[in-house]
Amino acid sequence: MRSLPPLPTPRSLSPRRRRLLVCALPVLALFAVTAVAPLPFSVAQPGLTADVLGKAGGKRVITVSGGERARPTKGELLMTTIAATPPDADVRLTDVVDDWFASDRAVMPRDSVYPVGDTPEEVREHNRAEMDESQHVAIRAALRQLGMSPSEVRVKLRLSEVGGPSAGLLFSLGIIDKLDGDGAGGDLTGGRTIAGTGTIEANGEVGPVGGVPLKTKAAKRDGATVFLVPEAECADARSEKPDGLRLVPVSTLDGAVDSLKALKDGGEVPSC
Repeated sequence: MRSLPPLPTPRSLSPRRRRLLVCALPVLALFAVTAVAPLPFSVAQPGLTADVLGKAGGKRVITVSGGERARPTKGELLMTTIAATPPDADVRLTDVVDDWFASDRAVMPRDSVYPVGDTPEEVREHNRAEMDESQHVAIRAALRQLGMSPSEVRVKLRLSEVGGPSAGLLFSLGIIDKLDGDGAGGDLTGGRTIAGTGTIEANGEVGPVGGVPLKTKAAKRDGATVFLVPEAECADARSEKPDGLRLVPVSTLDGAVDSLKALKDGGEVPSC
């Protein structure tokens, strides 16, 4: 039987190979530590959707009182979310590698997902405050769009399962559909399932939100055929667009209303 040659010892190595070995050891040690140490990332996936024209938790999302009454509507306006690992979750190198190339997962810097708060309780409190403010602003923007006064019509929004400001656009569109529809007796949705995302300002300006590729997947999963996306995030939305989902860019509430009317009437509609 043929014997194997002896393994080289540090003394038998050439000076150059010994230097390479010495340099490689810290690198290998770093990889070993990184593989088990928590990393500053969160892993996100498509989250829940909610129809702002319908009910959530058994209660109407939009209720109207005062001098106006909510009109019956057909179709759906789905606000969309992402679901991310909690801020105190340990995300390790193996998790990052596993999810990096998955089309239904995204590895994101933790600070971009949770810019405020180090614990789940702090994050929930911050998101709840942002959601409350977003709802107040969405009401003001919708009534401004319709030329209505808050002293003559009162609108209340209820949606407790989610937080943050990204449902502002959909809240405003839902209020407009409930109060005025398409302005000609029909529904703003045209009976379709419309999804979307975007912050809203009182002057009607629509802002970006992040996580759009995952939100498009949530929209498609729950039956949407059209997705309203902040214009600044069109490229992100296109990067992993689900088949059969039409992307409509919006930058203002007025533009979003016009696009939905044109979509319903077969007119020209912008696209990403």
